[in-house]
Amino acid sequence: MENPTLDLIHCHASVRHYKPDPVPASMIQMIVAAGQHASTSSNMQLYSVVAVTDGAKRARLAELCGDQEHVREAPVFLTWCADLARMQQICQMRGYAQVTEYLENFLVAAVDVALVAQNAALAAESLGLGICYIGYIRNIPLQVIELLGLPPLVFPVTGMTVGWPAKPPHLRPRLPLEAVLNWETYKPTKNETLLSYDQVMRATGIYKGRQVPVPGKPETMEDYGWLEHSARRASAAERTDLRAALERQGFALK
Repeated sequence: MENPTLDLIHCHASVRHYKPDPVPASMIQMIVAAGQHASTSSNMQLYSVVAVTDGAKRARLAELCGDQEHVREAPVFLTWCADLARMQQICQMRGYAQVTEYLENFLVAAVDVALVAQNAALAAESLGLGICYIGYIRNIPLQVIELLGLPPLVFPVTGMTVGWPAKPPHLRPRLPLEAVLNWETYKPTKNETLLSYDQVMRATGIYKGRQVPVPGKPETMEDYGWLEHSARRASAAERTDLRAALERQGFALK
């Protein structure tokens, strides 16, 4: 059965090389408008997005984001924000005091951001554009807040480059469905399933030329793979000052 929507979803890949051609403002508006039709908790729409097209500002964002070249190349950078400032205004209009100091308040807004951003990503790809999420902005949230003039109760959750792909991106295989889909109760993923996927990822060449000791057998080397890559990332503490940045913006996270 042909299904263009499913075909589009299954063809997603992050784009890290862009043509210099600008993206019309009307297309950005179209993309964000599509994002707005994502599900949102109680229709509160606790998100905002800042679109940056200015070359100097994009260059500064690239510098802040670890000097990633695709951030500099992409003609548009979208910063998707959890936004309780608008709701603060609404509460004041109606004579209420907004509760913002609990983890749930931020989590609801952050989930809203993820949903709207993914809708927008699909909309962009349907127009022939490419995107790449930039989580690095959470490494330097205070600098992003200052650069974009974000007020209290607005926090940058993720960035997104948008532009015309300079070349087709590489699709990365995902875990087999059996690893993520459980029926009725949760079941741990089998080691064999993870090892098999590790081999699939190695075969893509993404980790080419790298070797590491086999766990428990330091004298034996093996090709670097998805298991090693993921375990390394998960075992390293990152963004340890994120809570302080959130609290500074008015999210107490009690």
